[in-house]
This record gives sequence, C-alpha cells and structure tokens, in this order.
Amino acid sequence: MSSREAILASLRRKHWPERVPLPQVGLFDRELEGGPIAEFGRRLAQMGGKLLEPGPDGDPLAPAAPLLREAVVICSMVPEVQGNRPLTPDTAPASLADVDVAVLRACFGVAETGSVCFTEEALGVNSVAYLAQHLLVLLDPAAILPNLHHAYRRPEFARSRYTVFHTGPSATADIEGVLIHGAQGVRSLSVLLLPPPG
Repeated sequence: MSSREAILASLRRKHWPERVPLPQVGLFDRELEGGPIAEFGRRLAQMGGKLLEPGPDGDPLAPAAPLLREAVVICSMVPEVQGNRPLTPDTAPASLADVDVAVLRACFGVAETGSVCFTEEALGVNSVAYLAQHLLVLLDPAAILPNLHHAYRRPEFARSRYTVFHTGPSATADIEGVLIHGAQGVRSLSVLLLPPPG
C-alpha cells in the first residue's frame, strides 16, 4: 500500500462528528447617508465605476446609448439589450477576447462596497466579465443590500457553483502610485439602475 493509499484509508476509517451549525453573525447595520442607492453610487465612484440613472420612461437605456453605439462586439445576457455575439454553454471562454461591451444583470448590489454580484447564470460564460473591454450592468435598485453581511446570506451562495463580486473596473497602481484602470481586465464598469422587466 502506497503512502497515499494509507492516508486515504485512514481518513475513510475516521469517525467524523456530525455537522455543527455555523455561528450566528450579526448584520452590523448602520445608517447609510442618503440611503442605499446614494451609498452604492458613492462607493462605486470611489472604485472607478459609474452609476447611471435610468432615462425617460420611453427609453430607460438612454444613458447607456453612447457606450453601446461605439461598440462593435456586444455580448448581452439581458432581454433589454440586443447583442451581436451570442453566449451559449458551448462558447469557448477565450473567444470572448474581442468583446467591446458585455451587458449583464447583477443578482444584487452592495451599498457598503459599491459591488455587484454575478453567478454563472448571470454571466453565461464566466470569462465575459473579465475579457470584455467594458461592462454595462443592469441592477434593480430594490436589490441593493446595505453591506456584505447581508450579501452572504443571499441564496446565490448556496445554489450557485460560481458567485463573484465586481467592484469597479480593473485597476492597478505601480510603485509610484499611478492608478491605471483596465490594465488587467475591464476598462470601465457602468451600473444602470433598472428593475427587471415584467
């Protein structure tokens, strides 16, 4: 018997105690100046992102029109925006390297950090959120949570194989402290406050 097999056999013979419930952690709520939307917008801006208010009733996507108009390749995972590069389960992740704009709907947002949350269902192909030049994120304003303690109680973490937070565009700073956005990922992240259709 090899060392590996001996170790695995020993582990299999061990009697493991029953599952112990996780400790209860408080939500650490605090007053958000101006409410969750205002706090989310401030934190998002601090991280280099942009909060877009919806346009008029007839055209709620109007604030995103300049970004979409300049794009050649658009991947859209939302019914509100027509893309020209479909995403399917068979899409090779590396094939998304030429995407100009990815349009996604966040599961929820976090006011404390200005973050938006995605699952693999929201992304279609996980790499689109990293390889696209720009992210346009639709977010239901009613789905902005006060802080990360609330966020980790959401069901997405239990039912999804992949859950990720995005906080602003990619950023890096060299030794002289010069901040550059988009060096290793998306160059811009814009969040449009828009409830889901229907």
